[in-house]
Amino acid sequence: MFQVRGYSPTIIKIDPYLNVDAGTMNPYIHGEVFVTDDGGETDLDLGHYERFLNINLSKYNNITTGQIYKAVIEAERRGDYLGVCVQVVPHITDEIKRRIRMVGEKSGVDVVIVEVGGTVGDIEGLPFLEAIRQMRLEEGYENTLFVHVALVPILDVTGEQKTKPCQHSVNELRRIGIQPDIIVARCASPLMESAKRKIALFGNVPYNAVFTSYTVDCIYEVPLILDEQGMGSYIMRRLGLKDVKPDWSEWRGIVDSFRKCDRRIKVAMCGKYTMLADSYISINEALKHAGAKLGVHVDLNWIETELLEKNSSMVKSLANYDGIMVLPGFGVRGVEGKIRAVQFARENDIPFLGICFGFQMAVVEFARNVLGLKDANSTEVDPNTPHPVVDILPEQKGVEVKGGSMRLGAHKIILKDNTLVRALYGCSVVSERHRHRYEVNPKYWDALESSGLVFSGLSEDGRRVEFIEIKELRFFLASQSHPEFNSRPGRPSPPYLGFVKAALDYFEGRS
Repeated sequence: MFQVRGYSPTIIKIDPYLNVDAGTMNPYIHGEVFVTDDGGETDLDLGHYERFLNINLSKYNNITTGQIYKAVIEAERRGDYLGVCVQVVPHITDEIKRRIRMVGEKSGVDVVIVEVGGTVGDIEGLPFLEAIRQMRLEEGYENTLFVHVALVPILDVTGEQKTKPCQHSVNELRRIGIQPDIIVARCASPLMESAKRKIALFGNVPYNAVFTSYTVDCIYEVPLILDEQGMGSYIMRRLGLKDVKPDWSEWRGIVDSFRKCDRRIKVAMCGKYTMLADSYISINEALKHAGAKLGVHVDLNWIETELLEKNSSMVKSLANYDGIMVLPGFGVRGVEGKIRAVQFARENDIPFLGICFGFQMAVVEFARNVLGLKDANSTEVDPNTPHPVVDILPEQKGVEVKGGSMRLGAHKIILKDNTLVRALYGCSVVSERHRHRYEVNPKYWDALESSGLVFSGLSEDGRRVEFIEIKELRFFLASQSHPEFNSRPGRPSPPYLGFVKAALDYFEGRS
């Protein structure tokens, strides 16, 4: 809403958990770990921010309790607070405010939007709410705006929109000193007049300061439905900004592209965190972006790779799909199932895309079943394998600290001429984000290439394989990087666009 009026925003996500970052958390606990260009392992919401605003954010745009307390304790140990009793107020809250202001100053934007995650009343979130309460006093009422997003559930039996949870969370906010300026009700359907008036009355806000974020078919519709309710104009008036006529034409075109998908393809999503789709949310969105560009709806079918290990008939069911993806992940569980999925795609010439760990398992599968190295493996899976075709990065040997120590962030990749990936990107040098500790073992490069595996992308220094492909197949591509992190609505990631196009061609060829 700011952007279409000519203003530049940035967004900060505050996560009140004690982890320093999201890097060591299980995806089932927290969803995917989103990686920024500068190597931050952040909350998945930063991925949403980047996709909506088409901007690249920094690791500093994700603030956690762990970061704040770590900084304050380190300052205390250095002696920065000598003679002072270090307390939550003012020392913790001052550090929170410092980081928020730092992001605004470094990015040079017009507006800083700060999302305080969690639920109002959570113990760990209180210092952050206290910090933003103080910022209202320090920055001035006219320069700050509090927007409270609250759930309004609908009772299944009566269909009634219940405003009590919203009322209670507003009361809790007011108890700690924050009066919302705007209330956004998260509801399955638009608020009824009676519910809206009740929220305004008990939330102590004007009637025209209550808006509904209701369920829509396409998430990218949300800014449109809020602005149509008048939220953008209300914000501009409240902050004293010029409310120029918003230009939504480009965004409407993007939303319309998702609505006009009149064909369908099925993709097998083979991974180990398939019970929670948020574990792979950037991949899901990248596939949707590609589908919208091509006018095709991509049906994602989640397949737990542990089941592929136990049931050979389930492996054969992969023949029912138009494309097969082998997804990222760490550890031993489900590995052999991933290898079987790669083998099935390769032997049956079904369009295949492997990402990160999926890339490494594609190398292992090729080494075993084409090169003939029966017990080939990754040393992550089998440290004693006689053929470590995938091995730990040299600089990772001896690393004991898990958090923030992988090969992280954006790295340049040199693409070889006359390859699939070079044609997809349309250029010879690209930058993609990484998150891994293992690589294709250089000792096996010659043998793998001589057997037909094409190393179509290498790191800038030529030391690491970044993309592999098999030329004689219709589409067989795998990436050590995570191209999905750079995918945007209206500007899909080239590998994903190529994969969906190949799957569509395969579907139409079989129809």
